[in-house]
Amino acid sequence: MHKWIMFIVFAAASILGVVLLTTQLPGKPVDEAASLPPGVTLMKVEASSDFVFDQKEYKVKAGDKVKLKLVNKSGVHGLAIPDLGIDLQGDKMEQDVTFDKPGKYEMHCAVMCGTGHADMKAVLIVE
Repeated sequence: MHKWIMFIVFAAASILGVVLLTTQLPGKPVDEAASLPPGVTLMKVEASSDFVFDQKEYKVKAGDKVKLKLVNKSGVHGLAIPDLGIDLQGDKMEQDVTFDKPGKYEMHCAVMCGTGHADMKAVLIVE
């Protein structure tokens, strides 16, 4: 009798495993830049709970139209570039920007996100 119970439990677990593998897989990655209008580029900034942005420097050319997008990989963060009037946080995580003035601009986290918040900085270089 125990053999049949073990067989049924094993079969049910196998079927459940197959169902979970086939229905719970993440979707294919989507190229976000493909949906942008012509002449607009995507600048994605990723923030993590390690209190860092994914790059120390971001470069764009002066006059470029850019969709600036902040992606929180983990934790809750924001992105501010005070000299350019950019503040991404809360519901507003992307903004269309035209960088007209060449120079170096400091980017920092706009949301008090933890103990490493003060060091969460990067540089935007407009060439």
